[in-house]
Amino acid sequence: MHERPEFAGYGLGLRPDYYSEILDTRPPVDWFEIISENFMVEGGKPLHFLDRISELYPIAMHGVSLSIASTSPLNYDYLARLQRLIDRVNPLWVSDHLCWTGLSAHNSHDLLPIPYNEESVRHVAERVRQVQDILGRRILLENLSSYVNFNTSDMDEWSFVSTVAEEADCWLLLDVNNIYVSARNHGFDPVAYLNGIPTDRVAQFHVAGHSDYGDYVIDTHDAPVSDPVWQLYHQAVQRFGKVSAMIERDDNMPPLTELMFELSTLREIGEHASLSFIKAG
Repeated sequence: MHERPEFAGYGLGLRPDYYSEILDTRPPVDWFEIISENFMVEGGKPLHFLDRISELYPIAMHGVSLSIASTSPLNYDYLARLQRLIDRVNPLWVSDHLCWTGLSAHNSHDLLPIPYNEESVRHVAERVRQVQDILGRRILLENLSSYVNFNTSDMDEWSFVSTVAEEADCWLLLDVNNIYVSARNHGFDPVAYLNGIPTDRVAQFHVAGHSDYGDYVIDTHDAPVSDPVWQLYHQAVQRFGKVSAMIERDDNMPPLTELMFELSTLREIGEHASLSFIKAG
């Protein structure tokens, strides 16, 4: 197995609301994560700001359109544009979601789930290997938030995610909020999920807010991180050790100072919980 990306510290998502303030104030953020597709363009303000910010901070690339689980052929034009952005940014790592987004030229603009079974494992793992050969690097796959179950699933989600990572020899981006959301929606133990993931496969954490409607929870990224998600993040660090982590916020954007406060909480929990990991090791 290739060497896992080194611990890079604690980051934020790079969003247009904060471009100018980041350049003006140089906040103490270890790295920023971009949505790759927002910068897969020819020129313009997004690339202008990305170039300037990437001179000051390391950048991770996070995609939403790889559609790795689709039955349509891989989109080689998309991969070529992704490679050009990789060459431009020289990112810490490149990630996308363990999902499909559409068929042929039709993009649902949503992250769609798949059945958890051996057939899906073989299909996804083969496509991940192809993508990694094309890009010449390991990629990270992120677990989804889940709202439905398939009758054709014959394994739990964490076993599926782990098996795909092992078969494809890729890394995992473990979204702690998504685990919590799915656990609430389907009634499983989120700690069992953590314990079912190999410790040597996780290269990044996402931590985010959600919308809680009582009977169900939706991953909305439009609110502060909830206490149960903070607690689950603490447990994740205790299991996996120091893993690069970030706050993910995509809507109802607060002042940057509020995100910086959440980032300080992320850092404090990460540093404290990692001591338990070291002692346990």
